Amino acid sequence: MSAFLWLSRAIDAANTVIGKAVSWLLLAAVLISAINATTRKLFNASSNAWLEAQWYLFSAAFLIAAGYTLLNSEHVKVDLLYQQLPRKGQLWVEILGTLFFLFPFCLITIYLSWPTVLAKLASGETSNNTGGLILWPVWALIPIGFGLLFLQGVSELIKRIAILRGDMPDPAALADAEAAAL
Repeated sequence: MSAFLWLSRAIDAANTVIGKAVSWLLLAAVLISAINATTRKLFNASSNAWLEAQWYLFSAAFLIAAGYTLLNSEHVKVDLLYQQLPRKGQLWVEILGTLFFLFPFCLITIYLSWPTVLAKLASGETSNNTGGLILWPVWALIPIGFGLLFLQGVSELIKRIAILRGDMPDPAALADAEAAAL
């Protein structure tokens, strides 16, 4: 199990670095948007490339940081029953959800998006907008982002199994104990 936990820590570290780095793309998108709006209002000049660049940056931040979001348990959860379950039941819900929903969704998305990425790369297709950007980089974000999300799912699965086996402490149980102590 220690090799799996090492793999989990490596995936967590990679998604942490990537997630924090990618968050700066949002600042870049905001700055591009502000500059583009200012030049459009003051000088009646604008560029479709700048508009598309801010869309690309937002898409990159959203897709590439999905694994980081999962790592930090910030994804939306519909927990009508989940909160009522004992912690062991919650862990099993997370394991089964990862195996039967997250993994298939990621793999299907990667499988279906990859041919489009290759086709757009081969054709050099650009946006239909005048002065628009090439399309393959933004399409490549889809399999990259879902690949990182899949890897984080592997890490979360390893951690949930390790907690059930008693190979590592449960961070949620530790947080609950600390909150109760206050």
